[in-house]
Amino acid sequence: MPVNSKVLLVEDSKFLRLANERALSKVGYLVSTAGDGEEALQVASDKLPDIILLDMLLPKLSGPDVLKALKANPATANIPVVVLSSLSQKNEEKLLNEGATAYFEKSALELDKNSDRLAATVETVLRQVSQQRKSAHAAS
Repeated sequence: MPVNSKVLLVEDSKFLRLANERALSKVGYLVSTAGDGEEALQVASDKLPDIILLDMLLPKLSGPDVLKALKANPATANIPVVVLSSLSQKNEEKLLNEGATAYFEKSALELDKNSDRLAATVETVLRQVSQQRKSAHAAS
């Protein structure tokens, strides 16, 4: 699936951003990155990625605000957003109701050991979205 799929990775930690970018690039994703909420919206509009990995605790514009803005913009509204959070899953339902496609707890990213889990999550979400679009297209 990753063949040339475009991923926007929004993460303010330079270390995590580089580690995750490397892991995703290694399996074939074209990765763009943003270090804060404002940059995330700019890059999302410019690059129109296939999927966005969005940290919740960001400088300038918070993750939930970025999610709302992405979903309010017709150009980016249909891009699946996987929330990356160090907060427990108690926020998961609220974020999914606000438009997130999936929720990934950062503690599950024990970097070198589980960087492939993030890539697997990205692949799963892209596959689900692709199936949903085919189903919707077939129904119309």
